[in-house]
Amino acid sequence: MNEHFYEVLHRRRDVRGEFTGEPVDEAVLTRVLTAAHAAPSVGLSQPWDFVLVRDADTREAFARHVQDERAVFAASLDGERAETFSRIKIEGIRESGLGIVVTYDEQRGAPAVLGRHAIADAGLYSVCLAIQNLWLAATAEGLGVGWVSFYREPVLAGLLGIPDGIRPVAWLCVGPVTALARTPDLERHGWRHRAPLAEVVHHERFTHRDQGPK
Repeated sequence: MNEHFYEVLHRRRDVRGEFTGEPVDEAVLTRVLTAAHAAPSVGLSQPWDFVLVRDADTREAFARHVQDERAVFAASLDGERAETFSRIKIEGIRESGLGIVVTYDEQRGAPAVLGRHAIADAGLYSVCLAIQNLWLAATAEGLGVGWVSFYREPVLAGLLGIPDGIRPVAWLCVGPVTALARTPDLERHGWRHRAPLAEVVHHERFTHRDQGPK
């Protein structure tokens, strides 16, 4: 068993506040992007692109938009949930120094994308596999990655000049970190706790959690 792989898998974190602001070494960045580009994809369509964003003004504009969306979500919360969320940092856009925006091009390999005719989202799943490859490779290289999801897709597309028909799937904050936290932020702040494996494994048929096996 390759213990190093499993160690990397469990050490991976969604990083927010631990970025140092130092640049990512170009050779390291190439290895990480190569790992992402090696991901499996439906029909070998490789429907992803990677937009590298270092410009401070662009990152600042995106960070302001994300804070506006944070406020929208915060306004939907009450009581203890609102108090808990107020303590959670949701992004490291300014601190990381590098944003990698991963996009999905539905027309890549079209019209006959082998394996996508029955499951339209298979291409989107492929992009998520590329993101996971990128994340694990970055972790192995000692980098942190944070997936920002508090944004409106049309806003990000307009900010980066992403053409119509290509969907921005993720803004990833990437960079050197002081350390990777042992406990995920959302667990540490009490927002949610990780479910044990036994709760999500089913045998032969799906079993609702309030039912025992039949």
